[in-house]
Amino acid sequence: MEKLTLYYTPYCPYCKKVLNFLEDKNAEVELKNINENIEAKKELKEEGGKSQVPCLFIEGDPLYESDDIVKWFKENME
Repeated sequence: MEKLTLYYTPYCPYCKKVLNFLEDKNAEVELKNINENIEAKKELKEEGGKSQVPCLFIEGDPLYESDDIVKWFKENME
């Protein structure tokens, strides 16, 4: 499976939507809370071009929008 990293904030309803989906599916994804980890926030801005969350990096490519992230998981989970 691809290297997956989800950048999120705990109080964002769109992030919660993605996190709840991942928890329900027992998906293993590296999580980076940009509120607690200043380096993660910096990485998100530098590598993704903006600090919008949720953002799922798939092998280094950013995917934004909670619906698109959930859709990607539905289409790519084994």
